[in-house]
Amino acid sequence: MTIPRRYAHIPKAISIARGKLVDQSTTAAMLMFSRHVAAKTEGKMNGKIIGMYVHQHWPYNHPYAARTWTLDDWRGYADGLKKIGYNTIMVWPMLETMPDPPASSDQANIDKIAKVIDMLHDEFGFRAWLALCPNVGVDNAEAVKATCERRHFFYCDTRVNPGDPAAMWEMMARREKVLRPLAKADAIAIIDSDPGGYPGSTNAEFVNLLMEHRNLFDRLRPGIELVYWMHVGWQGYCRFYKTGKFSWGTKREQVDVLRRLKKLNPEPWSIANGLAYAKKAGVALYVISFSYGQIESEPSFPLTNFGGDHAYKGGQNATDRGLMGNAQTHCVQLPNTFAFVRGATGKSLNREDYVHFADDLIPGQGELVVQAWQALSDSNPVRMSAVVDALEQLPDDKLTPGQLKGLLFSNPRRFVTDLIMQLRMKTAFETFHAAVVQNRDPREPLRVFVSTAETWQHQHGYENAWWWPELQAMLRKLKSAPIDVVLDSQFTLKSAPPKDWTGTGYDFTHKLLRDTESYTPRLIAAMKKTATER
Repeated sequence: MTIPRRYAHIPKAISIARGKLVDQSTTAAMLMFSRHVAAKTEGKMNGKIIGMYVHQHWPYNHPYAARTWTLDDWRGYADGLKKIGYNTIMVWPMLETMPDPPASSDQANIDKIAKVIDMLHDEFGFRAWLALCPNVGVDNAEAVKATCERRHFFYCDTRVNPGDPAAMWEMMARREKVLRPLAKADAIAIIDSDPGGYPGSTNAEFVNLLMEHRNLFDRLRPGIELVYWMHVGWQGYCRFYKTGKFSWGTKREQVDVLRRLKKLNPEPWSIANGLAYAKKAGVALYVISFSYGQIESEPSFPLTNFGGDHAYKGGQNATDRGLMGNAQTHCVQLPNTFAFVRGATGKSLNREDYVHFADDLIPGQGELVVQAWQALSDSNPVRMSAVVDALEQLPDDKLTPGQLKGLLFSNPRRFVTDLIMQLRMKTAFETFHAAVVQNRDPREPLRVFVSTAETWQHQHGYENAWWWPELQAMLRKLKSAPIDVVLDSQFTLKSAPPKDWTGTGYDFTHKLLRDTESYTPRLIAAMKKTATER
């Protein structure tokens, strides 16, 4: 294999940016100019960024998983977001685990996202961003076993060594092919971890990796913004892959990456998160806040979040450039999607505001919808059952969608049915919880809970992690071997290789992540078995 000369420097630290030495005075001038250009661009695109990250990691059903959305679904969702105050969408198009060459379903997805980018620009005046993992590759033999819509990420992902010139060349060449149809994207965010990293890799190699993407973006279309997404920290996650024990990157390591990037100045570029580190490195103007997990945690079993000020305050956590929220199951997380943008735009958030929002979803039903959201956040089975009764009595002629119908994916009946299913599951859980706490026979309450949970799970089809601390605590009290085996298999940041583990830290971590892809159906099966055999 012949490796292009531009990769010959790997893994040496580079001190050039696109072929030109950059001294401090030049860097400062370029910084001021690029920030001026960015400010003018921001002004043309509805001012400060208020964005929504459309995360597509998990394969499940339509319209719950964004991978399954049609072009009309995207249009409706963007329309709803714009009407409540958003102006930017970032998409993870899952390019990394597409087989090479892409399967027909993957090519269709690339073509669809290209049309979505055009739509966001032309119809809504939105910024269109993409997200990308730094060094994730693909196991072709595994990837071709499933379509784009049904492929599990951790069944077919690999890691590319950023210190290996041949591997880097192959990865970047492949990325250039799949990204070329998406070259109208305004920015591409590259995260430093989760997933990404390589055992023993250094910050110098990571910055080389970012610069290779800068060069790639320039070949696709000069002007694509490189967004360095600061998260765990490159070297922190590389240690995780080496040892199997999680730890965050150190302050020194985080600042080091920013100083290296500042020296190379890969304009246009910016930073997601890390404001305190950016101040130390002198690049605070570059930072946008990724206010992560405020609307919905991920991975997360779909369940509507409502109440409190978590999402509202998350929306207030903006830098001068703005902020990005995120959700996993967008059609389920409407109240927090609304709360987040209310905080971001400095507007009030009270019960009356929620009712008005819900009335814009289904005119005339705002009060009942808010009652359902409140009941879901409560622990009162009687109140939940009463709301279910009211929802079940709604005739079709009372479910005409309102001006925010795109957030319902134009199906208010599905939206109401989802609320009913969730409320039934929560009601059954509270009954099961009471039986365990009061030392009553839990078998029948567990059976009813499993039945309602399975009904809701069949509706959305989600299979990954199920974070519900109260449920886990009650299940542990049952001392059921089948259940405990499943509970122990869920990936957590506290997981560590057992003493008799003979593989690498990455092997251990990846096994847990792969096993977690099927966690929810395995847990449901274990609960069903326990309910019938105890």
